[in-house]
Amino acid sequence: MPYDEDLAYRIRALLATEGGVDEKTMFGGLAFLINGNMAVAASGRGGLMVRVKPEDTEGLLEYPHTEPMIMSGRETRGWLRVSDEGIAGERALSRWVSIGADYARNLPPKTK
Repeated sequence: MPYDEDLAYRIRALLATEGGVDEKTMFGGLAFLINGNMAVAASGRGGLMVRVKPEDTEGLLEYPHTEPMIMSGRETRGWLRVSDEGIAGERALSRWVSIGADYARNLPPKTK
């Protein structure tokens, strides 16, 4: 399943004033990177992938429509999946994009 183009557009609009944002196809979706660090992605499986502080993972899972990111059969701390229902409203999507962008922005920049 390809990623949701409308969701990508909504994310793009929220990050429009952010400097150093690049888009890259990854994990079957469209990832948004800040200074080379992935912040969020419109997932090819639907919904949103969000990068978060690893120590915040458990607390953020208490929000509705969130689940841990599973890669190679293992839960990956520092990454969440938010279903389409959890990002249907602009305020909810803005919250998740802000969380991912804030974390990525504070990581050391990656060189190209």
